[in-house]
Amino acid sequence: MNSSVAGCLRVGQSAPDFIATAVVDQEFKTIKLSDYRGKYVVLFFYPLDFTFVCPTEIAAFSDRYPEFDDLNTEILGISVDSEFSHLAWIQTERTQGGVGDLNYPLVSDLKKEISAAYNVLDPDAGVALRGLFIIDKEGVIQHATVNNLSFGRNVEETLRVLQAIRHVQTHPDEVCPAGWKPGEKTMNPDPVKSKEFFAAV
Repeated sequence: MNSSVAGCLRVGQSAPDFIATAVVDQEFKTIKLSDYRGKYVVLFFYPLDFTFVCPTEIAAFSDRYPEFDDLNTEILGISVDSEFSHLAWIQTERTQGGVGDLNYPLVSDLKKEISAAYNVLDPDAGVALRGLFIIDKEGVIQHATVNNLSFGRNVEETLRVLQAIRHVQTHPDEVCPAGWKPGEKTMNPDPVKSKEFFAAV
C-alpha cells in the first residue's frame, strides 16, 4: 500500500491497494482490493462497530446489495475494529444493536493503514471518518465523499452516482447533468450540441 498519496488522494487517481482480513459470510478471509479489478467497488469507511449511526448505513447497503451486484459492483465496509469485533457485530441481531448477516465483506483496519492511505483517519478520535469512494473497473477513484462522524450517508445517492459513472464510461460522448438518473436525458459536452439538451429542458 502506498500511503504517500494519502495527503493528496483525489478522484482520477489509482485507489491505494491493500491486503486485509475481512469477515465474509461469517468467515475470516484475506482480501486484496486489486482482487476486484474488473468490477466497480464501493469502498466505505465507518468509525466503529457497535455504535449508533454505523449499523443504519451498513444494513442499508446490505439491503440494497442486489442492486449494486446487478451493476457489477462489490461493496466493502471498513473500520479500525478487529475481524473478531466485526464477526461479533454480524452475529448480533439488528434488534440488539448488531447488523446481522451481511451481503458484503467487512474489512478490518486495526493498524489504521487503510484509513490513513485514503486520508479519512481522524487522528484525534483514532477512527475513520465516513469516507466513501467509488472505484471503477480499472482501479481508478471516480467519486469520493467524506462525512463527519455524526451523520450517515445516502445509499440511494451512492447508487445514482455509480449509475452515472457507468453511463459516461460506456457512452464517452455524453455527460450526465445534475441529479441524472438512468433513462433521463444526457448532454453532449460540446458548445453547440449541448444546446440541444438545454433547449429540451
